[in-house]
Amino acid sequence: MRKYYLDNIRWATVAVVVLYHVVYMYNAEGIAGVVGNITGKSVQYYDLFQYAVYPWIMCVLFIVSGICSRIYLENHTDREYIKARTVKLLVPSTIGILVFQIIQGYINVSLSMVFEKSPGLPFIAKYLIMLASGIGVLWTIQVMWAFSLLLVLIRKAEKDRLWTAGAKVNLPALIIMALPVWVCAQILNTPIITVYRLGLYLFMFLAGYFVFSHDEVIEITKKYFPLFLAIALAFCVAFCAVYFPGNYADKPANRSPLYTCLSWFASLAIIGGWAKYGDISNRFTQWMNKRSFGLYVFHYLGISAVGLYIGRPYLLSAPAVYILSIIAGFGGAYLLYEIISRIPFWRWAVLGISKEKKS
Repeated sequence: MRKYYLDNIRWATVAVVVLYHVVYMYNAEGIAGVVGNITGKSVQYYDLFQYAVYPWIMCVLFIVSGICSRIYLENHTDREYIKARTVKLLVPSTIGILVFQIIQGYINVSLSMVFEKSPGLPFIAKYLIMLASGIGVLWTIQVMWAFSLLLVLIRKAEKDRLWTAGAKVNLPALIIMALPVWVCAQILNTPIITVYRLGLYLFMFLAGYFVFSHDEVIEITKKYFPLFLAIALAFCVAFCAVYFPGNYADKPANRSPLYTCLSWFASLAIIGGWAKYGDISNRFTQWMNKRSFGLYVFHYLGISAVGLYIGRPYLLSAPAVYILSIIAGFGGAYLLYEIISRIPFWRWAVLGISKEKKS
């Protein structure tokens, strides 16, 4: 039977990502590459939303990706898995950049004023910079694809011995796992581009595959959902109190015990809460789930376009810019999905929708 709570975690988390990027676009903490403060306030307390959700939103998506990988591989071969992940993840984050996301690259470099700061760049250099910047939010699916290939190699070596052991994880073990989460957060972090937390996200992906793909473990998260939620809220308050206002997305904040504990226990609470109360399917959840990938791929384009062409020139009041950015993030993404998902080649290149799957 389909585990609907996984679908619901995915689309709900992507919706939080959209709201996060709206707040992020106009943050007052001086994070580069966005419009920044448009309110004129020295402190924007609603920016705390970033601190509350940033540590766990990607972690949850990587855990769900790991769980879904296990479910898929139970009924498919490694070759079928690699082919499916390549079409769905690698194609949109490579070919999709060439044919569409370069638009996002142009807006990103315009927001960062890269060409103004480096006049005289040859055209080819500008083009390559826009391509690289066009990756944008697609870094996540690039990393998921790489982890998928690594998983196939790990499966060949461990031959389900490690996966079988994952079923024995109990409440004390789930709590103690916060320690390796912190350790992994210290390694394989790329400089400058801080979103590539390869150590942390690989742990989450593998934890999804080896641990959370077991119904026994999910039952534990359901039973102790109130406990995990209480712990997550406590770490959330502590993390916000210690690091606000400041750069929450870079060291030392994003490698601190407060950050990693919030990441881990919030993930446990979200998985347990949705498994307990959100394992449902109706027209709304089906509609949201079908479009969740398109929402993720396209949402930042609308938000950043509003920021560049309306927010930065102060054409509207700050509240109006925020509202328009939310509308552009959701509405623009859904509109682009409905259009591009119907165009041959483009639906494959940008959304990873193969002709066979569409039919």
